[in-house]
Amino acid sequence: MKNTRRILTVILAITGTSLVWLPILAPLFFGLGSLTQARAFHFDYLMPAELFPLVLAGGLALVWAAIRARAQRKLIGWSFGFALVMPFVGQLLAMATGLASGETEPNGWPWALVLASLGLYALAVALMGVGGLLLLRDLFRPAPPPEESR
Repeated sequence: MKNTRRILTVILAITGTSLVWLPILAPLFFGLGSLTQARAFHFDYLMPAELFPLVLAGGLALVWAAIRARAQRKLIGWSFGFALVMPFVGQLLAMATGLASGETEPNGWPWALVLASLGLYALAVALMGVGGLLLLRDLFRPAPPPEESR
């Protein structure tokens, strides 16, 4: 029973870490692809937000794995919560400043504020990915040898 519990935790951690890193790494890979094809590096900074469903699914898997393993709960939990909140904060800022309706041109401090919320979201997702990697390290660390009783 204990071995199947560990296997499920490892599967959750691997799946969650992969899903969380995909929205962060995909724009870089596609940018490198455009560099070889068009001789220009095109970076889609909106892709991490567009792939929010992957972050949500991966984050849930990581939180579940962290709780089961009793490791990296704070880092994964806080970064997951922050990654959940920041897209909504960015949307509220866009609506409040008039960027969402097109009333305000996308420049100046309103644009910088919305982009900062997007950057904080990407940072939270990357931190959650780091938490997933640390969780995997903890899960694959060999168990210490049992102490001899005297």
